[in-house]
Amino acid sequence: MSYQVIARKYRPQRFADVVGQEHVTTTLANAIRLGRIAHGYLFCGPRGTGKTTLARIFAKALNCTGGPSVEFDDADPRVKEITEGRSLDVLEIDGASNNGVDQVRELRDTAKFAPASGKYKIYIIDEVHMLSTAAFNALLKTLEEPPPHVKFLFATTDPEKVLPTILSRCQRFDLRRIPAALIVKHLAWIAEQEKVSIDPDALLAIARGADGGMRDAESTLDQLISFCGDRIVESDVLSMFGLAARAQLMQLVDALLEGDIATTLRLLEELTSSGKDLGRLLADLLNHFRNLLLFLVSGSEAGLLNVSEAEMGALTRQAKHIDADALTRVMEVLSAAEGRQREVASKRIFMEVTLLKVIQAREATSLDAVLKQLKAMRDQVPAGPAVAVPAASATKVNSLAPVVPPAPVVTPTVVAPTVASPPVNPPLPKPPAASVPSVAPVVNPPAAAVSSLPTPSGPAKSPLDSAPLLSESSQTIEAIWQVLMAQLPHSEGLLRAALQQSRAESWLRETLTIAHPPEAYLDTARNIGTLQTVLQTITGKRVTLRFVVSESLSVPEPVVPVLSPATSPRESARPSASEVKPTEAKPKAGAPVLLNKDEFLNDPLIRQALEVFKGRIMEVRGPAEAS
Repeated sequence: MSYQVIARKYRPQRFADVVGQEHVTTTLANAIRLGRIAHGYLFCGPRGTGKTTLARIFAKALNCTGGPSVEFDDADPRVKEITEGRSLDVLEIDGASNNGVDQVRELRDTAKFAPASGKYKIYIIDEVHMLSTAAFNALLKTLEEPPPHVKFLFATTDPEKVLPTILSRCQRFDLRRIPAALIVKHLAWIAEQEKVSIDPDALLAIARGADGGMRDAESTLDQLISFCGDRIVESDVLSMFGLAARAQLMQLVDALLEGDIATTLRLLEELTSSGKDLGRLLADLLNHFRNLLLFLVSGSEAGLLNVSEAEMGALTRQAKHIDADALTRVMEVLSAAEGRQREVASKRIFMEVTLLKVIQAREATSLDAVLKQLKAMRDQVPAGPAVAVPAASATKVNSLAPVVPPAPVVTPTVVAPTVASPPVNPPLPKPPAASVPSVAPVVNPPAAAVSSLPTPSGPAKSPLDSAPLLSESSQTIEAIWQVLMAQLPHSEGLLRAALQQSRAESWLRETLTIAHPPEAYLDTARNIGTLQTVLQTITGKRVTLRFVVSESLSVPEPVVPVLSPATSPRESARPSASEVKPTEAKPKAGAPVLLNKDEFLNDPLIRQALEVFKGRIMEVRGPAEAS
């Protein structure tokens, strides 16, 4: 007897033998028991999931001796004829080669005749979507009102190409991809029957490569037995499929979650050099991140995860390093790359760029978070009392470079409707060079920090090449914090605003501890890199940053200073010798809040937001106008 491949040798012969399609087998068995047998059935689904197999088993149940019966005898002559493909009453037709009108007309003419030995004349048309439109139309009338002894069983992998008029005349069954666990169990049983030793990891790799198709998995096992003999290990399966080992995939995911670009590119180079399929690697990454997202959202008890114990341990460990929002962004990048990978010329370069985008997507801040931070910055009015500087010290500070610029003061004004809105912070007359005002809006840094600040003379140097701004003796926490705020680049507006809400906690062994409120976003890769570069310029050393969350630094409710109607604008603008305190008064009930449009347009926080989002103001409206 000639050799028979595993896919045919172990093909299911009864409803109970079909793996992973219980929703179909139960329905067909109940239809036979209840006598509710329709005249047309359509089996659709991916390849290798059992469409034609179910059609044959259903034909056996209908035409067995004494049938229709679910529990038929395999030794029944009629059943054996159908199994061997020589039954005169069960005709299997290939829709791809018999797709013309003439073949359908011949089928329609022969359907009139009674069956030879069985109860029904059954037509099994495989790949029925290959029939032409004219052939479908020729079959319509016979399919809708066939003779009582005729049954049509259709199978297709593309039901969208079947005419709706055909679909409406059939009972449709959608076969699903078979879960990997069921494929592993069935392959282990086959290997035991064939007396082949195979590792569990190898079985799992075969199931991964089969992508839910039992026939593909059985064909792969047959090929591996020919290649390896009676002993099969995981490396044999990986080399055949071009798959990455599970350990390599977990290492790559760990590197992506940690933002380790060097390790990510090194692992990709190893996989590429060993001939792994990058398209398959991309699909494996997307599937793993999908499992990780489901684990984060619903936990391991939801029944949505079809993973091994080792994978479940990896998911538990990796879930501590990422949140659901970042995972969603990562999956969007991988999904877009999966759709474009067939169009690119160099898959290796495309994969490298995709993995870098994954790292960026993990570290990115969502638009909602940015808007929340901008709202917090806008609600916090950065108005503080001016610092009085004695004449002697003021002359010393003015002789140096203005490294520490004064913080802009924005004071919103609330007045009664009958009083004109006075200008906020009216410009003071510029004093002559010889005189020094008693009050100056200059933040006085520590003496040690001021004495070591560089002068503006000479060409600008790179921050990494310049000498430290502070000597070792003057590197106190106050001095470092003051110079850090002064040396931040002007483009880092959001970082500066977040630092204004924070404070320096400690400076010990070249480690700077920063306490920040919960709503501040400081510990991102971009912010850490910027702060370390500036701190290296200040201290001349590589500084380690440590961030702690302080609830006491939460953004307070804004206090709106107002001008009392009894106070004239001139009196309110006159500062005292030590500090400037605006006169506070509660507004009258029902008094409208007037918006100073010039003040709004010149607000530094509004300007920072426009720079970040590259926008422009189209219109400014107050509360009364907006309503």
